[in-house]
Amino acid sequence: MTEIIEHDVLIVGGGGAGLRAAIAIAEADPSLSIAVVSKVYPMRSHTVSAEGGAAAVIRPEDSLEDHIYDTISGADWLADQDAVEAFVNEAPREMTQLEHWGCPWSRNPDGTVAVRPFGGMKIERTWFAADKTGFHMLHALFQTSLKYEPVKRYDEWFATQLLVEDGRCVGVTAIELRTGQVRGIVAGAVIICTGGAGRLWPFTTNAAIKTGDGMAMAYRAGIALKDMEFVQYHPTGLPGTGILITEASRGEGGVLINKDGHRYLQDYDLGKPLDVSDPEHPQKRTMELGPRDKLSQCFIKEQQAGRTFEGEYGHYVHLDVTHLGEKKINKKIPFVRELARNYVGIDPVYDPIPVRPVLHYVMGGIHTDINGATSMPGLFAVGECACVNINGANRLGSNSLTELLVFGARAGQEAVNFAAAQSKPQTGPLEAQVRDEQQRIAGQFINKTGGTERLVTLRTEMNEAMESGVGIYRDAAGTQAACDKMAELQDRFQHVSLDDHSLSFNTELTAALELENMLDIARASSLAANVRQESRGAHQRTDFPPPRDDDNWLKHSLAFRTDDGPRIEHLDVTITRWPPAKRTYGS
Repeated sequence: MTEIIEHDVLIVGGGGAGLRAAIAIAEADPSLSIAVVSKVYPMRSHTVSAEGGAAAVIRPEDSLEDHIYDTISGADWLADQDAVEAFVNEAPREMTQLEHWGCPWSRNPDGTVAVRPFGGMKIERTWFAADKTGFHMLHALFQTSLKYEPVKRYDEWFATQLLVEDGRCVGVTAIELRTGQVRGIVAGAVIICTGGAGRLWPFTTNAAIKTGDGMAMAYRAGIALKDMEFVQYHPTGLPGTGILITEASRGEGGVLINKDGHRYLQDYDLGKPLDVSDPEHPQKRTMELGPRDKLSQCFIKEQQAGRTFEGEYGHYVHLDVTHLGEKKINKKIPFVRELARNYVGIDPVYDPIPVRPVLHYVMGGIHTDINGATSMPGLFAVGECACVNINGANRLGSNSLTELLVFGARAGQEAVNFAAAQSKPQTGPLEAQVRDEQQRIAGQFINKTGGTERLVTLRTEMNEAMESGVGIYRDAAGTQAACDKMAELQDRFQHVSLDDHSLSFNTELTAALELENMLDIARASSLAANVRQESRGAHQRTDFPPPRDDDNWLKHSLAFRTDDGPRIEHLDVTITRWPPAKRTYGS
Protein backbone atom coordinates (compact mmCIF):
# COMPACT_ATOMS: atom_id res chain seq x y z
CA MET A 1 0.00 0.00 0.00
CA THR A 2 1.33 3.44 -0.93
CA GLU A 3 1.93 5.64 2.11
CA ILE A 4 0.35 9.09 2.09
CA ILE A 5 1.27 11.56 4.84
CA GLU A 6 -1.13 14.43 5.43
CA HIS A 7 -0.48 17.97 6.67
CA ASP A 8 -2.17 21.35 6.32
CA VAL A 9 0.83 23.18 4.81
CA LEU A 10 3.97 21.66 3.31
CA ILE A 11 7.31 23.49 2.98
CA VAL A 12 10.01 22.00 0.76
CA GLY A 13 13.40 23.25 1.95
CA GLY A 14 14.67 23.80 5.48
CA GLY A 15 16.90 26.86 4.99
CA GLY A 16 16.22 30.47 5.90
CA ALA A 17 13.19 30.93 3.65
CA GLY A 18 11.58 27.65 4.64
CA LEU A 19 12.03 28.16 8.37
CA ARG A 20 10.78 31.76 8.23
CA ALA A 21 7.68 30.57 6.36
CA ALA A 22 7.11 27.79 8.90
CA ILE A 23 7.27 30.26 11.81
CA ALA A 24 4.88 32.65 10.02
CA ILE A 25 2.37 29.84 9.49
CA ALA A 26 2.61 28.62 13.09
CA GLU A 27 2.10 32.17 14.38
CA ALA A 28 -0.83 32.82 12.05
CA ASP A 29 -2.73 29.64 12.95
CA PRO A 30 -1.32 27.37 15.69
CA SER A 31 -3.90 24.70 14.84
CA LEU A 32 -2.34 23.93 11.44
CA SER A 33 0.06 21.02 11.00
CA ILE A 34 3.18 22.08 9.10
CA ALA A 35 5.62 19.78 7.32
CA VAL A 36 9.18 20.86 6.50
CA VAL A 37 10.82 18.51 4.00
CA SER A 38 14.56 18.96 3.53
CA LYS A 39 17.15 16.83 1.77
CA VAL A 40 19.64 17.83 4.49
CA TYR A 41 19.40 18.61 8.18
CA PRO A 42 18.21 22.25 8.26
CA MET A 43 21.40 23.62 9.81
CA ARG A 44 23.27 22.24 6.77
CA SER A 45 21.14 24.32 4.39
CA HIS A 46 23.13 26.75 2.29
CA THR A 47 21.86 29.78 4.21
CA VAL A 48 24.36 28.80 6.89
CA SER A 49 27.29 29.68 4.63
CA ALA A 50 26.30 33.31 3.98
CA GLU A 51 28.99 35.54 5.44
CA GLY A 52 28.68 39.26 4.86
CA GLY A 53 25.31 40.50 6.09
CA ALA A 54 21.68 41.40 5.45
CA ALA A 55 20.41 44.78 4.27
CA ALA A 56 17.79 46.96 5.95
CA VAL A 57 17.49 50.66 6.69
CA ILE A 58 18.41 51.49 10.30
CA ARG A 59 20.73 54.52 10.36
CA PRO A 60 19.03 57.92 10.73
CA GLU A 61 20.87 59.32 7.72
CA ASP A 62 19.62 56.43 5.55
CA SER A 63 16.16 56.21 4.00
CA LEU A 64 13.77 53.64 2.59
CA GLU A 65 13.74 55.65 -0.63
CA ASP A 66 17.51 55.28 -1.01
CA HIS A 67 17.40 51.52 -0.41
CA ILE A 68 14.63 51.16 -2.98
CA TYR A 69 16.55 53.20 -5.54
CA ASP A 70 19.82 51.35 -4.94
CA THR A 71 18.06 48.03 -5.46
CA ILE A 72 16.29 49.12 -8.65
CA SER A 73 19.39 50.76 -10.11
CA GLY A 74 21.56 47.80 -9.14
CA ALA A 75 19.06 45.53 -10.90
CA ASP A 76 19.59 47.60 -14.08
CA TRP A 77 15.87 48.47 -13.97
CA LEU A 78 14.69 44.89 -14.48
CA ALA A 79 13.30 44.64 -10.92
CA ASP A 80 9.56 44.89 -10.34
CA GLN A 81 9.29 48.10 -8.37
CA ASP A 82 6.17 47.18 -6.37
CA ALA A 83 8.01 44.12 -5.04
CA VAL A 84 11.10 46.20 -4.22
CA GLU A 85 9.03 48.72 -2.29
CA ALA A 86 7.35 45.99 -0.25
CA PHE A 87 10.70 44.35 0.42
CA VAL A 88 12.45 47.50 1.59
CA ASN A 89 9.52 48.71 3.70
CA GLU A 90 9.21 45.41 5.56
CA ALA A 91 12.94 44.68 5.90
CA PRO A 92 13.66 46.65 9.12
CA ARG A 93 10.81 44.97 10.99
CA GLU A 94 11.97 41.50 9.93
CA MET A 95 15.56 42.20 10.93
CA THR A 96 14.49 43.51 14.33
CA GLN A 97 12.27 40.46 14.81
CA LEU A 98 15.24 38.21 14.07
CA GLU A 99 17.21 39.93 16.82
CA HIS A 100 14.35 39.24 19.23
CA TRP A 101 14.66 35.60 18.25
CA GLY A 102 18.33 35.62 19.20
CA CYS A 103 20.41 36.63 16.19
CA PRO A 104 23.53 38.29 17.68
CA TRP A 105 23.99 41.30 15.41
CA SER A 106 27.36 42.98 15.78
CA ARG A 107 27.22 46.23 17.76
CA ASN A 108 28.78 49.66 17.82
CA PRO A 109 30.45 50.85 21.05
CA ASP A 110 27.27 52.76 21.95
CA GLY A 111 25.19 49.58 21.70
CA THR A 112 23.45 50.33 18.40
CA VAL A 113 23.37 47.75 15.63
CA ALA A 114 26.53 47.97 13.51
CA VAL A 115 26.24 48.20 9.74
CA ARG A 116 28.89 47.90 7.05
CA PRO A 117 29.12 49.05 3.41
CA PHE A 118 28.22 46.56 0.69
CA GLY A 119 28.41 46.62 -3.08
CA GLY A 120 26.05 48.95 -4.90
CA MET A 121 24.66 50.63 -1.76
CA LYS A 122 24.75 54.41 -1.31
CA ILE A 123 25.19 54.12 2.43
CA GLU A 124 26.14 51.58 5.06
CA ARG A 125 22.98 49.52 5.68
CA THR A 126 24.19 45.91 5.90
CA TRP A 127 23.59 44.35 9.32
CA PHE A 128 26.10 41.64 10.18
CA ALA A 129 27.19 39.15 12.79
CA ALA A 130 30.97 39.28 12.27
CA ASP A 131 31.34 37.41 8.98
CA LYS A 132 29.13 34.43 9.88
CA THR A 133 25.81 36.18 9.36
CA GLY A 134 23.99 33.33 7.65
CA PHE A 135 25.15 30.91 10.33
CA HIS A 136 23.69 33.04 13.12
CA MET A 137 20.52 33.88 11.20
CA LEU A 138 19.81 30.23 10.46
CA HIS A 139 20.52 29.26 14.08
CA ALA A 140 18.03 31.86 15.30
CA LEU A 141 15.36 30.71 12.84
CA PHE A 142 15.94 27.02 13.49
CA GLN A 143 15.86 27.38 17.27
CA THR A 144 12.74 29.52 17.08
CA SER A 145 10.99 26.94 14.89
CA LEU A 146 11.58 24.27 17.54
CA LYS A 147 9.16 25.91 19.96
CA TYR A 148 6.22 25.36 17.60
CA GLU A 149 4.85 21.86 18.08
CA PRO A 150 2.82 21.85 14.81
CA VAL A 151 6.10 22.00 12.81
CA LYS A 152 7.13 18.47 11.87
CA ARG A 153 10.44 18.03 10.07
CA TYR A 154 11.26 15.41 7.47
CA ASP A 155 15.04 15.71 7.44
CA GLU A 156 16.91 13.91 4.65
CA TRP A 157 13.85 13.47 2.48
CA PHE A 158 14.35 14.39 -1.18
CA ALA A 159 11.29 15.85 -2.95
CA THR A 160 11.11 14.69 -6.57
CA GLN A 161 7.75 15.73 -8.02
CA LEU A 162 4.71 17.89 -7.36
CA LEU A 163 1.39 16.19 -6.74
CA VAL A 164 -1.33 17.93 -8.76
CA GLU A 165 -5.08 17.40 -8.57
CA ASP A 166 -7.48 19.28 -10.86
CA GLY A 167 -4.81 21.88 -11.62
CA ARG A 168 -4.06 22.53 -7.95
CA CYS A 169 -0.82 21.65 -6.17
CA VAL A 170 -1.64 19.35 -3.25
CA GLY A 171 1.75 17.96 -2.22
CA VAL A 172 4.94 16.27 -3.33
CA THR A 173 6.49 12.87 -3.74
CA ALA A 174 9.68 12.49 -1.73
CA ILE A 175 12.29 9.81 -1.21
CA GLU A 176 12.99 9.00 2.42
CA LEU A 177 16.75 8.70 2.00
CA ARG A 178 17.16 6.34 4.96
CA THR A 179 14.91 3.69 3.43
CA GLY A 180 14.84 4.66 -0.25
CA GLN A 181 11.04 4.54 -0.24
CA VAL A 182 8.98 7.08 -2.16
CA ARG A 183 6.24 8.64 -0.05
CA GLY A 184 3.47 11.07 -0.82
CA ILE A 185 3.12 14.14 1.40
CA VAL A 186 -0.20 15.90 0.87
CA ALA A 187 -1.17 19.40 2.05
CA GLY A 188 -3.59 22.23 1.42
CA ALA A 189 -0.74 24.48 0.26
CA VAL A 190 2.89 23.91 -0.74
CA ILE A 191 5.81 26.37 -0.47
CA ILE A 192 9.04 25.64 -2.38
CA CYS A 193 12.14 27.02 -0.63
CA THR A 194 14.89 24.86 -2.14
CA GLY A 195 17.52 27.46 -3.01
CA GLY A 196 19.39 28.14 -6.23
CA ALA A 197 21.15 26.18 -8.96
CA GLY A 198 24.77 27.31 -8.81
CA ARG A 199 26.05 23.78 -9.34
CA LEU A 200 25.25 24.11 -13.03
CA TRP A 201 28.59 25.92 -13.27
CA PRO A 202 32.02 24.46 -12.40
CA PHE A 203 33.33 27.29 -10.20
CA THR A 204 30.71 28.30 -7.65
CA THR A 205 30.33 29.45 -4.08
CA ASN A 206 27.26 27.24 -3.83
CA ALA A 207 27.04 24.12 -1.70
CA ALA A 208 26.79 20.74 -3.44
CA ILE A 209 23.07 20.61 -2.57
CA LYS A 210 22.18 23.63 -4.73
CA THR A 211 21.04 21.81 -7.83
CA GLY A 212 17.80 23.58 -8.74
CA ASP A 213 15.51 20.83 -7.44
CA GLY A 214 12.52 23.03 -6.61
CA MET A 215 12.87 25.04 -9.81
CA ALA A 216 12.85 21.82 -11.84
CA MET A 217 9.79 20.42 -10.04
CA ALA A 218 7.79 23.57 -10.75
CA TYR A 219 9.11 23.82 -14.32
CA ARG A 220 8.08 20.24 -15.12
CA ALA A 221 4.63 20.94 -13.68
CA GLY A 222 4.08 23.73 -16.22
CA ILE A 223 5.11 26.80 -14.21
CA ALA A 224 7.36 29.35 -15.88
CA LEU A 225 10.93 30.05 -14.83
CA LYS A 226 11.53 33.80 -14.98
CA ASP A 227 14.73 35.65 -15.98
CA MET A 228 16.95 32.54 -15.99
CA GLU A 229 19.55 34.27 -18.18
CA PHE A 230 20.62 36.42 -15.24
CA VAL A 231 23.22 34.70 -13.07
CA GLN A 232 25.63 36.53 -10.80
CA TYR A 233 29.33 35.87 -10.50
CA HIS A 234 30.84 36.95 -7.20
CA PRO A 235 34.18 38.64 -7.89
CA THR A 236 36.02 37.07 -4.94
CA GLY A 237 35.93 33.29 -4.70
CA LEU A 238 38.87 31.00 -4.03
CA PRO A 239 40.33 29.39 -7.18
CA GLY A 240 39.74 25.65 -7.26
CA THR A 241 37.18 25.35 -4.47
CA GLY A 242 34.97 28.34 -5.34
CA ILE A 243 34.63 29.10 -1.61
CA LEU A 244 33.33 32.61 -1.04
CA ILE A 245 35.54 35.33 0.34
CA THR A 246 32.83 37.66 1.53
CA GLU A 247 32.19 41.13 0.16
CA ALA A 248 32.57 42.23 3.78
CA SER A 249 36.33 41.89 3.32
CA ARG A 250 36.11 44.70 0.77
CA GLY A 251 33.53 46.56 2.84
CA GLU A 252 36.09 46.69 5.63
CA GLY A 253 38.74 48.08 3.27
CA GLY A 254 40.20 45.22 1.23
CA VAL A 255 41.48 46.08 -2.25
CA LEU A 256 41.86 44.15 -5.51
CA ILE A 257 45.32 44.08 -7.07
CA ASN A 258 46.51 42.67 -10.41
CA LYS A 259 49.87 40.99 -11.06
CA ASP A 260 51.51 44.37 -11.60
CA GLY A 261 50.58 45.43 -8.08
CA HIS A 262 48.03 47.88 -9.51
CA ARG A 263 44.60 48.56 -8.01
CA TYR A 264 43.04 48.00 -11.39
CA LEU A 265 39.40 48.91 -10.76
CA GLN A 266 40.29 52.60 -11.02
CA ASP A 267 40.78 52.00 -14.76
CA TYR A 268 37.13 51.05 -15.34
CA ASP A 269 33.77 52.80 -15.38
CA LEU A 270 31.83 51.28 -12.49
CA GLY A 271 28.94 53.70 -12.65
CA LYS A 272 30.47 57.05 -11.73
CA PRO A 273 33.30 59.11 -13.29
CA LEU A 274 36.56 58.64 -11.40
CA ASP A 275 39.26 61.28 -11.03
CA VAL A 276 42.24 59.02 -10.30
CA SER A 277 44.37 62.05 -9.47
CA ASP A 278 42.22 62.69 -6.40
CA PRO A 279 43.09 60.16 -3.67
CA GLU A 280 40.03 61.20 -1.67
CA HIS A 281 37.57 60.69 -4.52
CA PRO A 282 34.67 58.64 -3.06
CA GLN A 283 34.86 55.99 -5.75
CA LYS A 284 38.59 55.61 -5.29
CA ARG A 285 37.92 54.75 -1.66
CA THR A 286 35.00 52.45 -2.45
CA MET A 287 35.63 51.14 -5.97
CA GLU A 288 35.90 47.55 -4.67
CA LEU A 289 32.27 47.92 -3.62
CA GLY A 290 31.03 48.41 -7.15
CA PRO A 291 28.25 46.04 -8.26
CA ARG A 292 29.31 42.39 -8.42
CA ASP A 293 28.55 41.98 -12.10
CA LYS A 294 30.75 44.92 -13.05
CA LEU A 295 33.67 43.79 -10.87
CA SER A 296 33.53 40.30 -12.39
CA GLN A 297 33.53 41.80 -15.88
CA CYS A 298 36.60 43.91 -14.98
CA PHE A 299 38.43 40.71 -13.99
CA ILE A 300 37.80 39.20 -17.43
CA LYS A 301 39.16 42.34 -19.09
CA GLU A 302 42.27 42.20 -16.91
CA GLN A 303 42.70 38.55 -17.85
CA GLN A 304 42.37 39.33 -21.55
CA ALA A 305 45.00 42.06 -21.14
CA GLY A 306 47.43 39.61 -19.53
CA ARG A 307 47.42 41.33 -16.15
CA THR A 308 46.18 38.46 -13.96
CA PHE A 309 48.14 35.79 -12.13
CA GLU A 310 47.91 32.23 -13.45
CA GLY A 311 47.99 29.16 -11.26
CA GLU A 312 46.88 25.54 -10.98
CA TYR A 313 43.18 26.52 -11.19
CA GLY A 314 43.43 29.22 -13.81
CA HIS A 315 43.65 32.99 -13.60
CA TYR A 316 43.26 35.05 -10.44
CA VAL A 317 44.03 38.40 -8.82
CA HIS A 318 44.88 39.33 -5.25
CA LEU A 319 42.50 40.54 -2.55
CA ASP A 320 44.72 42.42 -0.12
CA VAL A 321 43.52 43.03 3.45
CA THR A 322 46.95 43.06 5.08
CA HIS A 323 46.75 46.82 5.74
CA LEU A 324 43.69 46.30 7.97
CA GLY A 325 45.82 44.72 10.67
CA GLU A 326 45.35 41.57 12.73
CA LYS A 327 43.05 43.14 15.33
CA LYS A 328 40.47 44.39 12.79
CA ILE A 329 40.64 41.19 10.74
CA ASN A 330 40.02 39.06 13.84
CA LYS A 331 37.11 41.26 14.93
CA LYS A 332 35.36 41.99 11.64
CA ILE A 333 36.28 39.15 9.23
CA PRO A 334 37.63 36.24 11.30
CA PHE A 335 36.03 33.65 9.02
CA VAL A 336 37.92 35.06 6.03
CA ARG A 337 41.15 34.43 7.90
CA GLU A 338 40.01 30.91 8.78
CA LEU A 339 39.06 30.07 5.19
CA ALA A 340 42.28 31.46 3.73
CA ARG A 341 44.38 29.50 6.21
CA ASN A 342 42.48 26.24 5.76
CA TYR A 343 41.93 26.23 2.01
CA VAL A 344 44.82 28.26 0.56
CA GLY A 345 47.43 27.89 3.27
CA ILE A 346 48.03 31.64 3.64
CA ASP A 347 47.35 34.05 6.47
CA PRO A 348 45.64 37.21 5.15
CA VAL A 349 47.13 39.21 8.02
CA TYR A 350 50.45 38.89 6.19
CA ASP A 351 49.71 37.86 2.59
CA PRO A 352 47.06 38.69 -0.07
CA ILE A 353 44.35 36.16 -0.89
CA PRO A 354 44.09 34.73 -4.43
CA VAL A 355 40.56 35.28 -5.79
CA ARG A 356 38.63 34.93 -9.04
CA PRO A 357 34.98 35.38 -10.09
CA VAL A 358 32.82 32.36 -9.25
CA LEU A 359 29.13 31.71 -9.87
CA HIS A 360 27.27 32.89 -6.80
CA TYR A 361 23.56 33.52 -7.32
CA VAL A 362 20.76 32.88 -9.79
CA MET A 363 18.61 35.98 -10.10
CA GLY A 364 15.93 34.06 -11.98
CA GLY A 365 13.68 31.33 -10.66
CA ILE A 366 10.08 30.18 -10.29
CA HIS A 367 7.77 32.96 -11.46
CA THR A 368 5.79 34.30 -8.49
CA ASP A 369 3.74 37.32 -7.55
CA ILE A 370 4.55 39.75 -4.75
CA ASN A 371 3.32 37.24 -2.13
CA GLY A 372 5.19 34.24 -3.47
CA ALA A 373 2.18 32.69 -5.25
CA THR A 374 2.82 30.90 -8.55
CA SER A 375 0.46 30.43 -11.49
CA MET A 376 -0.59 27.06 -10.05
CA PRO A 377 -3.15 27.38 -7.23
CA GLY A 378 -1.78 26.08 -3.97
CA LEU A 379 1.89 26.45 -4.91
CA PHE A 380 4.16 29.18 -3.55
CA ALA A 381 7.92 29.76 -3.82
CA VAL A 382 10.40 31.84 -1.80
CA GLY A 383 14.12 32.59 -1.80
CA GLU A 384 16.69 31.94 -4.49
CA CYS A 385 14.54 29.26 -6.14
CA ALA A 386 11.91 31.96 -6.75
CA CYS A 387 11.82 35.15 -8.78
CA VAL A 388 9.51 37.66 -7.12
CA ASN A 389 11.41 39.89 -8.74
CA ILE A 390 13.49 42.27 -6.63
CA ASN A 391 16.90 41.34 -8.06
CA GLY A 392 16.40 41.99 -11.76
CA ALA A 393 19.57 41.75 -13.81
CA ASN A 394 21.93 41.95 -10.83
CA ARG A 395 21.32 41.35 -7.13
CA LEU A 396 22.86 43.78 -4.68
CA GLY A 397 24.95 42.09 -2.03
CA SER A 398 23.18 41.58 1.33
CA ASN A 399 19.65 41.89 -0.11
CA SER A 400 19.21 38.13 -0.43
CA LEU A 401 19.27 37.21 3.27
CA THR A 402 16.67 39.86 4.00
CA GLU A 403 14.61 38.61 1.05
CA LEU A 404 14.31 35.21 2.74
CA LEU A 405 12.74 36.83 5.79
CA VAL A 406 10.40 39.29 4.08
CA PHE A 407 8.97 36.95 1.47
CA GLY A 408 9.16 33.86 3.68
CA ALA A 409 6.79 35.63 6.07
CA ARG A 410 4.57 36.84 3.22
CA ALA A 411 4.30 33.43 1.55
CA GLY A 412 3.63 31.75 4.88
CA GLN A 413 0.66 34.02 5.53
CA GLU A 414 -0.65 33.58 1.99
CA ALA A 415 -0.36 29.79 2.27
CA VAL A 416 -2.40 29.88 5.48
CA ASN A 417 -5.12 31.90 3.77
CA PHE A 418 -5.18 29.61 0.74
CA ALA A 419 -5.24 26.36 2.73
CA ALA A 420 -8.06 27.64 4.95
CA ALA A 421 -10.27 28.26 1.92
CA GLN A 422 -9.74 24.82 0.36
CA SER A 423 -11.21 21.43 0.99
CA LYS A 424 -8.68 18.76 1.95
CA PRO A 425 -7.35 16.89 -1.08
CA GLN A 426 -8.55 13.34 -1.55
CA THR A 427 -5.63 11.00 -0.98
CA GLY A 428 -6.99 8.06 -2.96
CA PRO A 429 -6.36 9.40 -6.48
CA LEU A 430 -2.95 10.70 -5.40
CA GLU A 431 -1.71 7.22 -4.51
CA ALA A 432 -1.47 6.45 -8.23
CA GLN A 433 0.84 9.44 -8.77
CA VAL A 434 3.06 8.30 -5.92
CA ARG A 435 3.22 4.75 -7.29
CA ASP A 436 4.05 6.07 -10.76
CA GLU A 437 6.96 8.08 -9.36
CA GLN A 438 8.29 5.12 -7.40
CA GLN A 439 8.10 2.95 -10.52
CA ARG A 440 9.80 5.63 -12.62
CA ILE A 441 12.73 5.93 -10.23
CA ALA A 442 13.06 2.16 -9.91
CA GLY A 443 12.87 1.58 -13.65
CA GLN A 444 15.11 4.45 -14.74
CA PHE A 445 17.76 4.10 -12.05
CA ILE A 446 17.55 1.42 -9.34
CA ASN A 447 16.73 -1.62 -11.50
CA LYS A 448 18.37 -0.47 -14.71
CA THR A 449 21.58 -2.11 -15.96
CA GLY A 450 23.67 -1.87 -19.10
CA GLY A 451 23.55 1.89 -19.54
CA THR A 452 26.33 3.47 -21.57
CA GLU A 453 26.58 6.87 -19.88
CA ARG A 454 28.13 7.94 -16.59
CA LEU A 455 26.87 10.70 -14.34
CA VAL A 456 30.28 12.29 -13.86
CA THR A 457 30.83 12.55 -17.61
CA LEU A 458 27.51 14.24 -18.26
CA ARG A 459 27.85 16.58 -15.31
CA THR A 460 31.37 17.65 -16.31
CA GLU A 461 30.26 18.37 -19.86
CA MET A 462 27.29 20.37 -18.57
CA ASN A 463 29.56 22.45 -16.30
CA GLU A 464 32.01 23.15 -19.11
CA ALA A 465 29.28 24.15 -21.56
CA MET A 466 27.63 26.49 -19.07
CA GLU A 467 30.92 28.18 -18.19
CA SER A 468 31.92 28.71 -21.82
CA GLY A 469 28.50 29.58 -23.22
CA VAL A 470 26.58 31.17 -20.33
CA GLY A 471 29.38 32.72 -18.31
CA ILE A 472 30.32 36.32 -17.56
CA TYR A 473 30.37 37.22 -21.27
CA ARG A 474 28.11 35.59 -23.87
CA ASP A 475 27.39 35.71 -27.59
CA ALA A 476 25.00 34.04 -30.02
CA ALA A 477 27.37 31.22 -30.95
CA GLY A 478 28.22 30.38 -27.33
CA THR A 479 24.68 30.44 -26.03
CA GLN A 480 23.45 28.38 -28.99
CA ALA A 481 26.22 25.85 -28.39
CA ALA A 482 25.11 25.59 -24.77
CA CYS A 483 21.49 25.06 -25.86
CA ASP A 484 22.53 22.32 -28.25
CA LYS A 485 24.75 20.70 -25.64
CA MET A 486 21.99 20.59 -23.02
CA ALA A 487 19.60 18.96 -25.50
CA GLU A 488 22.27 16.39 -26.31
CA LEU A 489 23.00 15.72 -22.64
CA GLN A 490 19.32 15.23 -21.88
CA ASP A 491 19.16 12.60 -24.62
CA ARG A 492 22.28 10.88 -23.30
CA PHE A 493 20.95 11.01 -19.74
CA GLN A 494 18.36 8.40 -20.73
CA HIS A 495 21.24 5.93 -21.08
CA VAL A 496 22.72 6.49 -17.62
CA SER A 497 23.14 3.51 -15.35
CA LEU A 498 24.16 3.43 -11.69
CA ASP A 499 26.62 1.19 -9.91
CA ASP A 500 24.69 1.38 -6.64
CA HIS A 501 21.35 -0.43 -6.74
CA SER A 502 20.65 -0.32 -3.02
CA LEU A 503 17.89 1.73 -1.44
CA SER A 504 19.26 3.09 1.83
CA PHE A 505 21.17 6.38 1.49
CA ASN A 506 21.91 5.79 -2.18
CA THR A 507 23.90 8.95 -2.87
CA GLU A 508 24.45 7.93 -6.49
CA LEU A 509 20.69 7.92 -7.00
CA THR A 510 20.46 11.36 -5.40
CA ALA A 511 23.19 12.63 -7.73
CA ALA A 512 21.30 11.25 -10.74
CA LEU A 513 18.06 12.97 -9.75
CA GLU A 514 19.95 16.21 -9.13
CA LEU A 515 21.61 16.02 -12.54
CA GLU A 516 18.23 15.43 -14.17
CA ASN A 517 17.02 18.63 -12.50
CA MET A 518 20.11 20.61 -13.46
CA LEU A 519 19.88 19.68 -17.13
CA ASP A 520 16.33 21.00 -17.30
CA ILE A 521 17.36 24.27 -15.64
CA ALA A 522 20.53 24.61 -17.72
CA ARG A 523 18.58 24.26 -20.95
CA ALA A 524 16.13 26.97 -19.90
CA SER A 525 18.94 29.29 -18.78
CA SER A 526 20.89 28.79 -22.02
CA LEU A 527 17.92 29.53 -24.25
CA ALA A 528 16.90 32.61 -22.24
CA ALA A 529 20.48 33.92 -22.64
CA ASN A 530 20.37 33.20 -26.35
CA VAL A 531 17.05 35.00 -26.87
CA ARG A 532 17.89 38.20 -24.93
CA GLN A 533 19.70 40.30 -27.52
CA GLU A 534 21.09 43.05 -25.33
CA SER A 535 23.58 43.58 -22.49
CA ARG A 536 22.01 44.29 -19.10
CA GLY A 537 23.50 43.72 -15.65
CA ALA A 538 24.94 40.23 -15.32
CA HIS A 539 23.88 39.32 -18.87
CA GLN A 540 26.62 40.70 -21.11
CA ARG A 541 26.40 39.93 -24.83
CA THR A 542 29.57 40.79 -26.75
CA ASP A 543 27.52 40.82 -29.96
CA PHE A 544 25.03 43.24 -28.38
CA PRO A 545 27.28 45.50 -26.31
CA PRO A 546 26.08 48.14 -23.81
CA PRO A 547 24.13 50.29 -23.36
CA ARG A 548 21.09 48.20 -22.51
CA ASP A 549 18.11 48.30 -24.87
CA ASP A 550 15.07 49.47 -22.89
CA ASP A 551 12.98 49.98 -26.00
CA ASN A 552 12.99 46.28 -26.84
CA TRP A 553 14.17 44.43 -23.75
CA LEU A 554 12.77 46.11 -20.64
CA LYS A 555 10.87 42.89 -20.04
CA HIS A 556 11.16 39.63 -18.13
CA SER A 557 11.75 36.33 -19.87
CA LEU A 558 9.48 33.39 -19.06
CA ALA A 559 10.72 29.88 -19.89
CA PHE A 560 8.05 27.18 -20.25
CA ARG A 561 8.93 23.51 -20.58
CA THR A 562 7.64 21.66 -23.66
CA ASP A 563 8.35 18.24 -25.13
CA ASP A 564 10.57 19.95 -27.70
CA GLY A 565 12.57 22.00 -25.17
CA PRO A 566 11.98 25.38 -23.53
CA ARG A 567 9.69 28.03 -24.98
CA ILE A 568 10.44 31.67 -24.16
CA GLU A 569 7.76 34.31 -23.67
CA HIS A 570 8.04 37.81 -22.21
CA LEU A 571 6.37 39.89 -19.52
CA ASP A 572 6.54 43.64 -18.88
CA VAL A 573 8.56 44.90 -15.92
CA THR A 574 6.49 46.69 -13.27
CA ILE A 575 7.58 50.35 -13.15
CA THR A 576 5.99 52.52 -10.43
CA ARG A 577 7.89 55.70 -9.47
CA TRP A 578 11.39 55.20 -10.84
CA PRO A 579 11.63 55.41 -14.64
CA PRO A 580 14.70 53.81 -16.23
CA ALA A 581 17.86 55.88 -15.89
CA LYS A 582 21.61 55.50 -16.00
CA ARG A 583 22.79 52.87 -13.58
CA THR A 584 24.99 54.27 -10.80
CA TYR A 585 26.20 53.26 -7.39
CA GLY A 586 27.79 54.87 -4.37
CA SER A 587 27.45 58.31 -2.88
